[in-house]
Amino acid sequence: MEILDLLKEKKISQVTGLLDSMNNVDIATLLEEINLECAIKLFRLLKTDDAAEVFSYLNTQTQQKIVEIISEKEITNIVNELFMDDTVDLIEAMPANVVKKILKSTKPELRTEINKFLAYPDNSAGSIMTSEYLDLKQGMTVNQALERIRKIGDFKETVNSCYCVDATKHLIGVVSIKDLLLAQPDTLIDDIMTTNVIFTTTHADQEDVSRTITKYDILSIPVVDGEERMVGIITIDDIIDVIEEEATEDIQKMAAITPTHTPYLKTSVWRLWLNRMPWLLILLISATFTGLIINSNEDVLNLPVVGIILTGCIPMLMDTGGNAGSQSSVTIIRSLALGEVKLKDFLKVMWKEMRVAVIMSTTLAAATFVKLMVIDRLYNVESGFLIAAVICLTMFLTVLLAKIVGCALPIIAKACKLDPAVVTSPFITTIVDVLSLSIYVSMSVAILGNLYPAIG
Repeated sequence: MEILDLLKEKKISQVTGLLDSMNNVDIATLLEEINLECAIKLFRLLKTDDAAEVFSYLNTQTQQKIVEIISEKEITNIVNELFMDDTVDLIEAMPANVVKKILKSTKPELRTEINKFLAYPDNSAGSIMTSEYLDLKQGMTVNQALERIRKIGDFKETVNSCYCVDATKHLIGVVSIKDLLLAQPDTLIDDIMTTNVIFTTTHADQEDVSRTITKYDILSIPVVDGEERMVGIITIDDIIDVIEEEATEDIQKMAAITPTHTPYLKTSVWRLWLNRMPWLLILLISATFTGLIINSNEDVLNLPVVGIILTGCIPMLMDTGGNAGSQSSVTIIRSLALGEVKLKDFLKVMWKEMRVAVIMSTTLAAATFVKLMVIDRLYNVESGFLIAAVICLTMFLTVLLAKIVGCALPIIAKACKLDPAVVTSPFITTIVDVLSLSIYVSMSVAILGNLYPAIG
């Protein structure tokens, strides 16, 4: 790598020139990939404002290593250049000894501001907002507003949207930089601002905030306290992180894994074991019901020829039922997460899924019949058509019930204030397996009982 070769040859001016030509995101990626000694040397060659931005893009582990090595003066320079939300994220992710070093390097007023942000609940709007927003005072002219933007805009997270407040910091409107540039200099911002402002509160859930920003297609959203006084803003880059984090968490829950925010390659083997094993043990215990049903119906499954055929179809029925149930549950869980489905939509969802289930059940039952006749050649077996009828009817009822359970369980979990992803996905397969085997045995007894007295 050219930049590392230049660093080894101590051609500092050329290294600095290369760093200046690189995007800060790419510099952060480079620092994460090289050894710590070289990373620190390159980091120290960055300009102060670039160093802060690069630092904000680094993963937690690299940030921690850098903070532990660099001087308090360097930490002060970084923290002073970071936006408040990035500073709070840094402190929340660091161990106590590193936090102590960071706070020691900050000014008292900044420390007070940081502590105020840390007091907000985890995953709330207050915990991810930044206090570096551009506010305009009621009664300002456009010219005065532009002067204020020129004066302080460089220190704010964004100037695309300027929030108008009264003398007591109450949010009264919003005006875009485009509207300010197109308006006459002596126009009052009160005359061009939008008063119907989309906003959120400090204690709102971050997932709700992400839905609001997505719904209204805005790049930032103001955050107000209980008295509707403006205290900060949340920008789209923070919301993208929230969406990614929430989606990852839902995927992990649906796979019966305890959620973790540590990157996979940075997670220890023991941590992965701890995250996965509890759910597998729970599912292992719940799966014993399947074994009990099979053991209690040995008279059906041990019959010559018939028993072999019926037993051989168990995996097909259980897997198809489990997959059908998972399709419905994942669809509904995601729709609940996106706000597309509400609790009041329970009957609509059930009616829709039932219709889908009937069509799918019929199709799969027909496909199963063709498979049994063409591939398994049950027409050559005594009572082959009746055996096929048992298997096909079981397939129909299994898929039908699996679809109903799969769509109902997430909504019921949500109504009980439980996480649908946690409650539904790990258990849907076990529930469907039990239903499938119970139906299978019942259908075998009902249809084949007269032909094979041992079954009855």
